[in-house]
Amino acid sequence: MEPPVAIEQLVVAISSRALFDFEEENQVFETSDDRAYMQLQLERLEQPAKPGVAYRLARKLEAFNSDDVKRVDVVILSRNDPVSGLRVFRSVRGAGLAIERGVFTRGRPPFEYLGPLKANLFLSANGDDVRAALNAGFPAALVYTQSTRDDAHPDEVRIAFDGDAVLFADEAERVYRNEGIDAFQKHEADHAARPLPPGPFKPLLEALHRLQRAASDGNVPMQLRTALVTARSSPAHERAIRTLMDWNIDVDEAMFLGGLSKGEFLRVFEPDFFFDDQTRHVESAAAHVPSGHVPHGVSNE
Repeated sequence: MEPPVAIEQLVVAISSRALFDFEEENQVFETSDDRAYMQLQLERLEQPAKPGVAYRLARKLEAFNSDDVKRVDVVILSRNDPVSGLRVFRSVRGAGLAIERGVFTRGRPPFEYLGPLKANLFLSANGDDVRAALNAGFPAALVYTQSTRDDAHPDEVRIAFDGDAVLFADEAERVYRNEGIDAFQKHEADHAARPLPPGPFKPLLEALHRLQRAASDGNVPMQLRTALVTARSSPAHERAIRTLMDWNIDVDEAMFLGGLSKGEFLRVFEPDFFFDDQTRHVESAAAHVPSGHVPHGVSNE
């Protein structure tokens, strides 16, 4: 008998503030010191924390393990101290989440642990940690903690991505910023057959594509749907699609919006998370759906 094929897990690292609503406690940390924060968390040990912006995503991703095959591992990676970590894990258990792993660094940058964790994604409410993770080569996003929405698709994980500077490198976006829209359209039409270089979130899209295939082989009640939501329009759309084809990666939906506000379209798609490199798009989206800023590329220089 052939040995079972090992499944390459999707590993998502989430900070405690991204997983739970610790904004009130964070105010104590910001205005006092970590001792007062630790004491408050200890006093609230038996008080389950409310869900944060990445909570729904974590819960739904865990459903891919429903047939006892570990396809997804959600871990906590936090600047919290170990004492405050007690409340985090109490809240995890109270919420019925299956999170078992956690790293707590008491104020020190935690991104160096992404390597040993083999993380495919890092979600955090700390901008410095997100930028450090991106610089180290890990897909990472700064969560907008005010993002919230009821779950309209309980049996489907939906994730939406911007294109340039997120899935793709910012090569084309630099042309647009330096030379304008006409030069950008001509550049992309002239290079339609040449794949775009990969951006910081290509590894995550690849991992999600593997998860889609792995889940289709098992008895999994959760499905996965992806979308490309980009300001590109025809004829620049062709290079984006051909790049995904060259990578042998499918997306389920593609929206070429030509400068229209993304928020209303995302309200219709209803993703569990949306990633974009431009703050104006993230702010537009965050009014409707959980969103994260990817501080990468020319828009963030």
